Amino acid sequence: MNQFPPGFLWGAATAAHQVEGNNTNSDLWVLEHIQPTLFVEPSLDACDHFHRFREDIRLLASLGLNTYRFSVEWARIEPERNHFSLAALDHYRRVLAACHEYGVTPMVTFYHFSSPRWFAAMGGWEKKPAADLFARYCERAAAHLGDLIGFASTFNEPNLPMLLRWISNIDIPFPTVLRMGRQAARAVGSNRFGCFFLGDAAKLQEAMIGAHHRARAAMKSGPGSYPVGVNISLQDEQATGPKNKRDQKCREVYDEWLKAAAQSDYAGIQTYTRCRVGKRGDLGPEEGIELTQMGYEFWPEALEICLRYAHERCGGVPLYITENGVATEDDSRRVEYIRRALSGVLRCLADGIDVRGYIHWSLLDNFEWIMGYRPKFGLVAVNRLTQERRIKPSAYYLGAIARENRMTDLLEAPTGAEYPV
Repeated sequence: MNQFPPGFLWGAATAAHQVEGNNTNSDLWVLEHIQPTLFVEPSLDACDHFHRFREDIRLLASLGLNTYRFSVEWARIEPERNHFSLAALDHYRRVLAACHEYGVTPMVTFYHFSSPRWFAAMGGWEKKPAADLFARYCERAAAHLGDLIGFASTFNEPNLPMLLRWISNIDIPFPTVLRMGRQAARAVGSNRFGCFFLGDAAKLQEAMIGAHHRARAAMKSGPGSYPVGVNISLQDEQATGPKNKRDQKCREVYDEWLKAAAQSDYAGIQTYTRCRVGKRGDLGPEEGIELTQMGYEFWPEALEICLRYAHERCGGVPLYITENGVATEDDSRRVEYIRRALSGVLRCLADGIDVRGYIHWSLLDNFEWIMGYRPKFGLVAVNRLTQERRIKPSAYYLGAIARENRMTDLLEAPTGAEYPV
């Protein structure tokens, strides 16, 4: 079997803070510009996608992709508490309209890690009003945009703080993290700074699961009719040794959010690699295994395993792959990653697992959080001095598969000449 189902979604993704540029009202902008900071560089203009979105959506469509997953930025839409920017809402309406103009289904994420700085100054997700405030933001944004939305997700990888608790192989400079929090609080004129990446993972999870359900109901009450789900970060968790904590890790990190997804319209599955789990927790990469620029093992087979795990936990809820990709300067390895990952998707489909789309991370080489601009995930390279876009062979490869809706016989990266854009 090499054919994908009719109506299968093929796309690429971005996140507002990583590509738009100058997201000055966000908590992450604050963290990038204080000292000390874990960010190797600030986001600044990023890919200037805020102004170049039409060019980028046209490019995506010309490749043969039919879906664009992007996020709307809470810090732009509600730059001050209780003040909603009609200009920002109209901007995102134009982004949605451009998707429809080019025949692209828009898949909108309402929260992709970044919050308004006023939200961080009040304490963020750990404070009682957080769920109310997020649901209100979603209600207001959906009221303005909902008639043009194709799919929506409340959160991007809300289980990430729980996942980070298990990372035992990375030396996290906790004194620097604490100093960052204190400096950020001063920068926003508060005695606290509640950032998604810095909070108490258990408290964040409880608050955000409640916020997900309330936000989903708010979206459903507005204009338009579109599925609303949540995008969850998963890894292929491999038990190492007779005494290991794999099952405990899966319960803590994945299962509560997969349960929330099972009560939604779909589960967004996001995965990049595997993780070996021993008796004390994560063991880190196996010696001799190829690593990506993120320090992950090059392990495209993780996607199949994660889809099967999510299917078991989510029952009959459709699955969409909302992120999958690899950080590498060697684009031939990206082609190989896509080929092997999609081969696993075909095996899942052959076994009756309801997978309905593949959204690659990412469309553009972009700002990768504390690692800055060094990791290259994009199907399209960006010259940050000129903002020129350059289509990589992997983009043509994925586009060829999307156009045919089946795995092609291409085993090497095409040059692009075979698939004019």
